[in-house]
Amino acid sequence: MKSVQCNAFGPLADLVVADVAEPVPTGRQVVIKVEAAGVNYPDGLLVQGLYQMRPELPFTPGMEAAGEVIALGPDVRNVKVGDRVGAVLQLGGYAEQTLADERATFPIGDADAAETCALLVAYGTSHHALKQRAALQAGETLVVLGGAGATGLAAIQIGKIMGATVIAVCSSAEKQQIARDAGADHVIGYDALKEDIKRLTDGKGADVVFDVVGGVAFDTCCRAMARNGRLLIIGFASGEIPKFPVNLALVKEFALVGVFWGNFTRAEPAVYADNMQELMGWYRSGQIEPLIEGRYPLAEAAQVLERILNRGAVGKLVLAP
Repeated sequence: MKSVQCNAFGPLADLVVADVAEPVPTGRQVVIKVEAAGVNYPDGLLVQGLYQMRPELPFTPGMEAAGEVIALGPDVRNVKVGDRVGAVLQLGGYAEQTLADERATFPIGDADAAETCALLVAYGTSHHALKQRAALQAGETLVVLGGAGATGLAAIQIGKIMGATVIAVCSSAEKQQIARDAGADHVIGYDALKEDIKRLTDGKGADVVFDVVGGVAFDTCCRAMARNGRLLIIGFASGEIPKFPVNLALVKEFALVGVFWGNFTRAEPAVYADNMQELMGWYRSGQIEPLIEGRYPLAEAAQVLERILNRGAVGKLVLAP
């Protein structure tokens, strides 16, 4: 079968598509014929050796996939051949077939595979961030940085479901329109970020900030927080990990809250399962609608990752083997 291979940590352009042996399931593993594999920011960091973990080489990137189950390990209990599932993976999604533990899968019926992938990392991260980490309340103001990206769009839609007033922050007119179409109450740019947040909150500041950007935007948001606010740290798409001015947390009485969705799924599997059930319910009822920007062949994995790392993507991008 075909699989995207990283043979050495380094430039994304060094990724290759290779013929490898088809996976053989053991224990409670299932083999999924991949219809769509989600492409995510951390995948690019992994390939470059810049992520928190460094997999043994060679490896196949890809932390989410959706498709049809075609083989079962001997101890599988709740999945059968022919089921269509979404799956959270450690690695291996960028391939025609991939292995997943059945406990990390969930049934998707006739749902679109690419949209299912969006519900995993992007919507899963945003949901966990706003529900468990921020405890977002109806009537609060939510500021979403990177509002046209996959997680940003998810945060906008979920924030509205939870009853928040959503301010989306985007870097261009095109991206601002996408955030507006997703349901944001207000859409602004980065140039006057503090002033705009203060203006739109009548001077109070943001109750919750969803930050996938870091860098200067993080520094600015630290100065635009409401008392008892929660600044969520999701990622650093700007490429700059900021230093936290702790004196501002003291004076303004807000909290800095880390969000690591992968760790959450492993540490609290029952809560994660409940979250996914809620997300699938919202998806099936039309309350959330993932934006799929494009579906690409495995051979274009490097180019797709480049776009995501350079903040050129909107919505969700997937590989479709």
